Amino acid sequence: MTILRTTAQITEILDQLARRIKGAYAEPPRLIGLHTGGAWIAHQLASRLNWAEPAYLDVSLYRDDFSTSGLKRSGDTQGMPPALDGDHVLLVDDVLFTGRTIRAAINVLFDYGRPGQIDLAVVFDRGGRELPISPTFVGEELGDLGAKRCKLTGPAPLTLVDPET
Repeated sequence: MTILRTTAQITEILDQLARRIKGAYAEPPRLIGLHTGGAWIAHQLASRLNWAEPAYLDVSLYRDDFSTSGLKRSGDTQGMPPALDGDHVLLVDDVLFTGRTIRAAINVLFDYGRPGQIDLAVVFDRGGRELPISPTFVGEELGDLGAKRCKLTGPAPLTLVDPET
């Protein structure tokens, strides 16, 4: 396993990301992290921004890759309101690649109602989109490094690794 980004580098990226997010909102949106890495990041952002504890969302039952990877529950959905009707949502994930996890998350969110707006914050963007999904806030675009498989490990310490080396 090769470390692609150290804990210190991720801390700096999260600090910058939090500053950009804070500057974009007059009122905090409903913060929702995707299990597992996005939940860790949402918790970190809530702490840096002095926002309420985020909700956590497990999208495993909404994924479209059961036939290739099987069903993998990643965590429990926690802290979701009974309805999201008209709410401004900031969806948080760790690594964005094809966009399929975010598509699944949006499907889950609509089970809670019709959000007024959904923004997306990711720490790392690998490129390689298969769906027309683009983040509102990006910590770092990985460029050529994004062609490799990468995974955020954590929750403490947070590191970005290439699990195949």
